[in-house]
Amino acid sequence: MITVDMRDRKPIYEQLIDNIRTLAVQGILQPDEHLPSVRQLAAELAINPNTIQKAYQELERQHVIYSLPGRGNFISGDIRGITEQEQRRVGELLRTQLQAAKKAGLTREALITLIDDVYHHAQNVEKEE
Repeated sequence: MITVDMRDRKPIYEQLIDNIRTLAVQGILQPDEHLPSVRQLAAELAINPNTIQKAYQELERQHVIYSLPGRGNFISGDIRGITEQEQRRVGELLRTQLQAAKKAGLTREALITLIDDVYHHAQNVEKEE
């Protein structure tokens, strides 16, 4: 479920952060669900445990996960707040890009078609995974 792409130019710890955050926001990882240990995930993904630890620390800072000493890391119970925060962030990014597209001369209809294409492509990718 948690994956990284070694060919991606994005640092592995950032891929982990994005992947776990997305799984949590989409409800695939449920609140209070136990995450793999640093060692277990490092072995599973064949990456340095320090990379996993760095990602877990950042996810904890972002309140996506919490840790219990001696017990491990868990998905935060405040996923709804994280989801709303993520939706606001994406909405702002989209707003900025739509304004740039409008300035570049794209029509409303062309933008709607593009959004539909991207949305349907994303759904097909999710189904394949």
